[in-house]
Amino acid sequence: MRDATQILVIGGGPAGSTAAGLLARQGFQVTLLERDHFPRYHIGESILPSCRPIFAQLGVLDKLEAHGFQPKGGAYFFWGPDEWEVVFNRMGGAPNAWQVVRSEFDQLLLEHARELGVETHEGVGVRAVEFDGERAVAARWQDEDGVTGRMAFDWVIDCSGRAGVLANQQFKSRKLHEMFKNVATWGYWKDVRPLDRGPAGAIAVCSIPSGWFWVIPLHDGTHSVGLVTNRELFNRQRAELGSLEAVYEQAMAQSPAVLELLRGATRTTDLRVEQDYSYGTEQLAGPGWLISGDAAFFLDPLLSTGVHLATYSAMLAAASLGSVLRGEAGEDEALDFFRTVYRHSYERLLVLVSVFYDSYRGKDYHFYNAQRMSKESRDDLHLQSAFDRIITGIEDLHDAEAAYDRVSGYLMGQTSGNPNPLANLNREHELKQAPINPANAVGGLYLVTEPRLGLARAGEPALRS
Repeated sequence: MRDATQILVIGGGPAGSTAAGLLARQGFQVTLLERDHFPRYHIGESILPSCRPIFAQLGVLDKLEAHGFQPKGGAYFFWGPDEWEVVFNRMGGAPNAWQVVRSEFDQLLLEHARELGVETHEGVGVRAVEFDGERAVAARWQDEDGVTGRMAFDWVIDCSGRAGVLANQQFKSRKLHEMFKNVATWGYWKDVRPLDRGPAGAIAVCSIPSGWFWVIPLHDGTHSVGLVTNRELFNRQRAELGSLEAVYEQAMAQSPAVLELLRGATRTTDLRVEQDYSYGTEQLAGPGWLISGDAAFFLDPLLSTGVHLATYSAMLAAASLGSVLRGEAGEDEALDFFRTVYRHSYERLLVLVSVFYDSYRGKDYHFYNAQRMSKESRDDLHLQSAFDRIITGIEDLHDAEAAYDRVSGYLMGQTSGNPNPLANLNREHELKQAPINPANAVGGLYLVTEPRLGLARAGEPALRS
């Protein structure tokens, strides 16, 4: 174990592996400390297409395609008395996202980061981050055998997930969302019937009066089937019914769609439970440190946004930090860019998920308010396009890369209804010709991916040529 490193990344999940790999590709010295040994179990199998261009930047897209994960063409909602689909590629092309076994997915990303030159250590947890005044300067670590040490750094990116080394353990700044006091209960099933509607490989989202189910097909022949319900209601039902299984099965009986999919199927695992998983922090970056992924925010499983926010924030962190270290941007302005864009993407999804859950208020825990939005979206192609672009994460990529208004008119006019990120990235040579309005950049900065990942200034197109 080295005593000092240029950049320390805490955690080897999707955020950590992505941030570390993108920085290593820029030529920086990166050390990654991961508390566990991979492969390790993790929930969150449904991936959004917004991750594809990020994985292309990372150079891992071909490996993910070749691994054999279940292609995911979108989502299908059984929500209240209504049904609708979200199709990721409305141009009729191949599915451009995946349903993944996270133990395999996360290990693939971590091994790829190692191949890019990231020095990785598994079984080593960071116990605390040391500060010199306001600046983070070193980390105290401990391995699985109890050996301890100290590693100095120039910068640290905290990607420690729910453990939250900085936000949760040191700053005590993590706050639970009052609106999303839910409990998730899930298990894995075999011989589940294939969904007979919607895009190929879709996640099924099925509401019930007390919550909703996800049904996710995986490439190993199993399905992840999970229940999300209000915590207060869950605890009351568990006390009344006497077991976790009874709560799960009673909820299942309220969904004809879930019952049909599971007809003849067998659960092959015990049930798992998570609660208090919707949270955020006000502190996202400061002198010498940034927080990315689940260490900063986790929203809700409803729209499968976890890996999107993890990899997106990791890309923002790698771009911001890379530009600081190369002298292309000042530390304060780059950190402000990171905070602003990351929080904007999170809050947009927070509002959208809140619409789905708004019916908690005074309606006996019914989730059905979203049907109004779905009907309006289907009746208006513009709304459908906007809805699809938000929940697939594509709008976040455009906000960062296109400096908000720079190409919004172009994209909505030329690619309406096609939320495939690759379709828009393939037009990058056209988008470069669009004028940049300095007033719409974040502090005059916007994200660029060519000729290298970083931040550029409005009015300085040389970096993009």
